[in-house]
Amino acid sequence: MKIKYRRNISCGYSYSLLAFFGITSLWVIYLQQQGLSLVEIGWCESIFHLTSFLFEVPSGLLADRFSYRANLFVSRLMAILSAVLLLISHDFWLDVISFVISALSYNLQSGTLEALLYDSLKLDQQSNRYPQVISWTNVIIEFADASGVILAGLFVHWHFGLVYVIEILVSLLALISVSLLKEPSKRATEEQSAQPADQSLWQLLQLSWRTLRDVPLLRNLMIFQALFDGFCTTYYFYFQSLMDNQHFAGWLISTLLAISAMINIAVMKAAPWLQRKVSKRQLVLGLSLALTGLLLLNWLGQLTIYLLVFLLTTGLTSLNEPIFSSYYNDLIDSTQRATLLSVANLLFSLIMIMLFPLTGWLLEKFSFAATFGLYGGCLLLILLTILRSAVPAKG
Repeated sequence: MKIKYRRNISCGYSYSLLAFFGITSLWVIYLQQQGLSLVEIGWCESIFHLTSFLFEVPSGLLADRFSYRANLFVSRLMAILSAVLLLISHDFWLDVISFVISALSYNLQSGTLEALLYDSLKLDQQSNRYPQVISWTNVIIEFADASGVILAGLFVHWHFGLVYVIEILVSLLALISVSLLKEPSKRATEEQSAQPADQSLWQLLQLSWRTLRDVPLLRNLMIFQALFDGFCTTYYFYFQSLMDNQHFAGWLISTLLAISAMINIAVMKAAPWLQRKVSKRQLVLGLSLALTGLLLLNWLGQLTIYLLVFLLTTGLTSLNEPIFSSYYNDLIDSTQRATLLSVANLLFSLIMIMLFPLTGWLLEKFSFAATFGLYGGCLLLILLTILRSAVPAKG
């Protein structure tokens, strides 16, 4: 048998390294240094998620109508345009346009590379290698993201705009990787028949509503995970504003982010062991109590506490994903899994659309301690009302 698509795998790895290089991950600090208020920064992120929410399904349809390579190519062009706009912008609305374009770039890329790799392996009759290939892809993405954000920390107080110049250059290199990909000559349509890209946004929203209405256990888990990830993500990004306000040195920011990356890697390594040793009920309860306790600690208003909460919440996020993914595997039929996981992603986007600008407003009106301490109190109330029905008696 002649192997036609072997090069796609190595090109996919190089694309993952370049496209997910997290050099622009400290964008909150950048926008704050450009003069945006925390409320305006909150709206930028909210608009990003709103755009992503609206175009998640249409972007999948584009991949089906045209080609994987075209989607990836346009995605990188949009990433370049978004970076250019942020470099030249001194206006809030131009920043908003940049975030809209960035969201479109994200949507066009989301799931496209994975589908191309799977179809390439399938056509070479090597689809059994897909778990290994996608595992390596995820490792590369984690490494690229961590490396980029650590490097970005060194630029915080020294020509910070250079991170977007680097993003442009890296995206240009990613275009070379895309040009070397070979488009699969046909699509494995039978595996894709249950994918959300085959449905309209209205159909997906209808399914979301029916799922949330008719399956209480799944509904509560999805809502709780969206809130959990929303609080952790919001803390991660707004902690950047705290680092900037406290005048953290660039090397200190990079060191802190490096420690965070090492914690994330350790947690991801430990997740399978924890899932074997501890029941799902205990894991979900443990995650819930840990996040609640960490957020409540913010009331103490100590910088060392903020640092500790930052490091541990990023670790909780890394642990949270495989645990809930395992839960969903047990609860969702395989023919609906992809679609219902899209429902979970939509819920997260809805939470972020509301939570991010609200947090920016609260931070400007009150303090970092009061804002996230209040969230800890809210999460405690949510635990009392949701977890009783969300977690079954036995794991």
